[in-house]
Amino acid sequence: MSVLTWLLLLLAGVGGGLAGSIAGLASLVSYPALLAAGLPPVVANVTNTVALVFNGVGSVSASRPELVGQGRRLARLSVAALLGGVTGTVLLLITPAGGFERIVPFLIAGASVAILVQRPPRELAVEGARHPGGSGRWLAVGVYAIAIYGGYFGAAAGVLMLAMFLLATGTTVARGNAAKNVLLFVANLVAAIGFALFADVAWAAMLPLALGFFVGGRLGPRVVRRVDGTWLRRVIAVLGLGLAIKLGFDAFG
Repeated sequence: MSVLTWLLLLLAGVGGGLAGSIAGLASLVSYPALLAAGLPPVVANVTNTVALVFNGVGSVSASRPELVGQGRRLARLSVAALLGGVTGTVLLLITPAGGFERIVPFLIAGASVAILVQRPPRELAVEGARHPGGSGRWLAVGVYAIAIYGGYFGAAAGVLMLAMFLLATGTTVARGNAAKNVLLFVANLVAAIGFALFADVAWAAMLPLALGFFVGGRLGPRVVRRVDGTWLRRVIAVLGLGLAIKLGFDAFG
């Protein structure tokens, strides 16, 4: 791997870690960087998932102030996240490579649209506080479903998890973001273990991406505490739609 490619993946990891914390779209930054480095789509996806574990380490460790008092609930929901990550991993492992290449443009397009139409997280938190949205059982079901998607591909899984958590619990954005970081870390970790054992991971590409993810993950919660990320979410979403169109032409052209 050239020095330029190594630096590209390092920067993509930092950018992806920040985008994951602010917009929930880490994979829309890192996945195309892996494709640009020459990796096939499935290898790029599993390599990205393994590297995302380090984003989780960084973001969870930086979210400790917001995690105080959430341990009991997150312990229960982590079981749902773990089971969802296992399910998503199995689905990816049994999906033919050609089929995955054709599915990805739709996943990216859907994730980007979800970002464009999403109401600001602070509005969701206020609404959730006024009208708490569901029992612990249904929250666990939602975590399981989103973790399946996170284990399979994951772009915008953070958006879905955060929105659901804010509406269901009425917690603050910072605390909901911290909970989202923990649950997606669990889903990504179990998926990464499965991919490391049963899939083809490009370890040389994973290393710089993982280092960047860790740095971006450490910085992300600090940015979330201080910055309104609406504009950044919209920019990433528009770029995501462009990426989806490009990958769609490559897959079906």
